[in-house]
Amino acid sequence: MLKKPVFKVIVYLITLNNYSCNSQKSNTFLAEIGVCTSVSNADMLAKYGYAYIEEGVSRFLMPTKSEEVFNEVLQQALNAPIPIKVCNSFIPKNMKSVGTEAVHPEILEYMEIAFLRAQKAGVKYIVFGSGGSRAIPDGFSHDEALRQFIDLCSQMAPIAARYDVVVVLEPLNSKECNFINTVTEGGKIVEEVNHPNFRLLADFYHMLMNGEEPESIEKYGHLIQHTHLAEKDERAAPGSHNEDFTAYFKALKNVGYKGKISIECKWESLETQAPTAIKAIRNQLSTQK
Repeated sequence: MLKKPVFKVIVYLITLNNYSCNSQKSNTFLAEIGVCTSVSNADMLAKYGYAYIEEGVSRFLMPTKSEEVFNEVLQQALNAPIPIKVCNSFIPKNMKSVGTEAVHPEILEYMEIAFLRAQKAGVKYIVFGSGGSRAIPDGFSHDEALRQFIDLCSQMAPIAARYDVVVVLEPLNSKECNFINTVTEGGKIVEEVNHPNFRLLADFYHMLMNGEEPESIEKYGHLIQHTHLAEKDERAAPGSHNEDFTAYFKALKNVGYKGKISIECKWESLETQAPTAIKAIRNQLSTQK
């Protein structure tokens, strides 16, 4: 039998080692890599080392469906080997955020159901891209659209807070939407809304499409709480054309980014490309010492 002093030393060393490992894991830059896809792919993605799924609001949270239908899908998700931590595709294109046909009361009702269900599912972030909803109609004033959008997001953020959800605004490239195309534009709106539950997303693909340099991340990094990536060419999976993201990774690291990153791309074959994609990301991250 071990003497008490020796036993105490062993317990202390084990505890110290566990703390060190856990601390190192929690502080690892971009340790959590996820994929924007259906939770039905969770088993396969877990096998390749992915940490989470980024689902769709309409497909997973289903704000227009009954609670019973949602609960069935929720139970399936809760049994998956990796969790759903983020949802995207927020506001349907028929619910206009700006313009003469803007329907803010309808959107706020829709999104509150989404936030409630996100809380039940353990989803912490909802991505506000929704290019169809926020696109400025032809002939409508940009300044008025901006005012409308800020008003909507200012109402949305406190409701998100009640459900412990953070909405992250996603700038979209100018070929996909005519409003909020850069991290800089998005950052200014987030600053105007000025609420901890309304923050910013940086998507490397959209930044590359717009020719936006990593300096935008440096400037607005204190507001960024989620990231996406895909290669510029064909919006392909990382590793397809060896796109170099290291300057963007470096900018995120320089601002002390502690969030996640999701691959949002066009897969030729998810199962075939998934192991290559995560390896490509990790190889580039290994240069960020």
